[in-house]
Amino acid sequence: MIQHTAPNPYEIDPWRVTYRGLDVDNLGQLESLFSLSNGHIGLRGSLDEGEPQHLPGTYINGVHEEIPLPYAERGYGYPEVGETLLNATDGKLIRLMLGDAPFDIRYGHLLNHERTLDMRAGTLNRNTTWVSPNGNTVKVNSQRLVSFTQRSVAAICYEVTALDEDLVVALQSDLLANEPGATASRDPRAGALLERPLTGVLAAARQARATLVHTTNRSELTLATAMDHIIEVPDESHETIEAAGDLARYSVTARLPAGSTLRLIKFLGYGWSHRRSAPALRDQVEAAVSVARLTGWKGLLAEQEEYLDEFWNRANVDIEGDTGLQQAVRFSMFHVLQAGARGEGQGIAAKGLTGLGYDGHTFWDAETFVLPMLTYTVPHAVRDHLRWRHTMLDQARERARELNLDGAAFAWRTITGRECSGYWPAGTAAFHINADIADATARYLAATQDVDFEAEFGVELLVETARLWASLGHFSEDGFHIDGITGPDEYTAVVNDNFFTNAMAQRNLREAASACERRMEVSALFGVTEQEREAWRRAADQMALPYSEDAGVHEQSEGFTDGDEWDFEGTKASQYPLMLHFPYFQLYRKQVIKQADLVLAMHLRGDLFTPEEKAKNFAYYEARTARDSSLSAATQAVMAAETGHLELAYTYWSEVAFVDLGDLHGNAQQGLHIASMGGAWQVAVAGFGGMRDHDGKLTFAPRLPEKLTRIRFQMTFAGRVIQLDTRRNGSSSPEETTYELLEGPAMRTWHHGEKVRLEAGRPVTLPVPPPPRVEPVRQPFGREPLHRRELNPRPEI
Repeated sequence: MIQHTAPNPYEIDPWRVTYRGLDVDNLGQLESLFSLSNGHIGLRGSLDEGEPQHLPGTYINGVHEEIPLPYAERGYGYPEVGETLLNATDGKLIRLMLGDAPFDIRYGHLLNHERTLDMRAGTLNRNTTWVSPNGNTVKVNSQRLVSFTQRSVAAICYEVTALDEDLVVALQSDLLANEPGATASRDPRAGALLERPLTGVLAAARQARATLVHTTNRSELTLATAMDHIIEVPDESHETIEAAGDLARYSVTARLPAGSTLRLIKFLGYGWSHRRSAPALRDQVEAAVSVARLTGWKGLLAEQEEYLDEFWNRANVDIEGDTGLQQAVRFSMFHVLQAGARGEGQGIAAKGLTGLGYDGHTFWDAETFVLPMLTYTVPHAVRDHLRWRHTMLDQARERARELNLDGAAFAWRTITGRECSGYWPAGTAAFHINADIADATARYLAATQDVDFEAEFGVELLVETARLWASLGHFSEDGFHIDGITGPDEYTAVVNDNFFTNAMAQRNLREAASACERRMEVSALFGVTEQEREAWRRAADQMALPYSEDAGVHEQSEGFTDGDEWDFEGTKASQYPLMLHFPYFQLYRKQVIKQADLVLAMHLRGDLFTPEEKAKNFAYYEARTARDSSLSAATQAVMAAETGHLELAYTYWSEVAFVDLGDLHGNAQQGLHIASMGGAWQVAVAGFGGMRDHDGKLTFAPRLPEKLTRIRFQMTFAGRVIQLDTRRNGSSSPEETTYELLEGPAMRTWHHGEKVRLEAGRPVTLPVPPPPRVEPVRQPFGREPLHRRELNPRPEI
């Protein structure tokens, strides 16, 4: 769905993203890019003063409203109620008046305006110098953070400096609920419901602190928000506080002598529940801001930097040869961390907490594209997300019963576990989400050896997903088949034996059987018998994995290679994405692919293919993949690297990493593509690092593209921190990789098939074999990936 190839306007710095100037037409993208989150609280990067803005956004993970899902013609099993993320009470607002002139950078004269997302400090910094319409010159600086260490807390430091003459200034620091313009829904039914989704039940104010408590109208949740302040003024001031209904306001009026600075520190606390009372939640958030105030602004900054130092020391990806790509990859990793760090009881949505795209729903994206990075960098975040999936098991079992199936059928898109997809072919029929959850569970267990999680949650997740496949599939003379399903490619829907689904279900069945055998006492609680385990293994051993002798490739689904080819040469650039310009009937019966499907199976189930098969499959499906989804390029990059197409992999990597910085899909204003951002890490580690974790066995096959001279990364595995450093000294120099165990007991791994023993303090350097010679592959006409130079970032600073 690549549409937009405008130059990247952000200055290149390996640890910061800086935007200078004001572009009102670009506010939506900037607000998404400059979002701050910790997985619990999400603040879009709107200006402190609230205007100008595209979409105000304050999101609390899990705080949602219910909306109807009406149909022109109802069918059995269609979900009737949907869910959408709500804009919570906005605490970012700090309005400034200079005498009788409001501080609004659309007016007057803007001398300087820049904003910086600092990925080492975990802050959003803003510096503005402005001349008001009445001639007063001021400098406004602010810093904003959402705390990684104090989960319920966000904070802002706001400074106003009079530059040329004495001023009288007024600040209004607000909590505002039911904010106008805060819903991005185009559905008039949803829009009407969300116009005022919160009902005030409690308001309190004293000294510099205020609290608002609201309930949602349909989902029956209670949300509490508190704010507290520290004010530093050079001269006399007057302060008031009030709270009622949807607004709480702390006001400061002060004299500001020329050259002096007024400083306001604002602490915010957020909490919600569907059980606890309004007074209890009020006390909870007021306690949160009390602790934050005790910590102080400098203390919060220090905690934030310490948290991020630890993260980058265990998770960094260093790139030499392309500083712009370095910036984009770190930016992507930072937002993935923000999406999952402190979710604790809630899932990771497709947009994280950066916008209202997809209504704030979680899809399979999380398990397949986001959790791999977190598994090897921040494993506790994966544990939290999978525990959230576990809380949905009763609903997933109920959904399976509704579909006349056994086990659990997880929702394709959801916030609470309820199925919210109203389109069966690209929703419920995509049963592979169950195997994706099982795959993430098995990967987490292998990478962490978390025996407590396995006993409490893991076994049950694997058992119930395995039971689904045993009832959904059937045996015939030539194997075990799973019919009437949709794989990752949504342009080929409701098919028989989708290769990806079958291959992932096969792993699911085997992992469930193994987990039950490791934990016999736990599996007995779920009624798993020896006969059931044997049936799972038999289904896995006989799983149908389609192959076309005529085409000489594995088939994406049964009969896929027999379909007519799509007329790519006759398709205009303006007709992408295809799903918005052609009937699904035409897409479903042609060899046209929205996103990597069989190619994704080769990444996650590479143990099923020979190198020769991977090369042939990759070439065949590369020529038929339209890339109308942001999920595709990362997988294509990983497999391009493995099959020897290193420059193509590098090109795709750039597309993945710049998906939002370059607004390549033209929709960054709706929120960031968190799955693609997770994919940026996967290309580094699984693509050019060649990392594979089949059956819990960690192996590597690193190689560099021609444009880069070094890729170094760290990752955690089984209580160890491992570093790989692949480099070359010049364009004609041979590559070599140094493996180093930074923490933990000795271990073994594999380098291009060669066994390697790693011990702390004893780096091992090995030569990198040259890549296989390959014939060039082609993409569909007009769908070639953007060349790195087309992204055209500004010079390095």
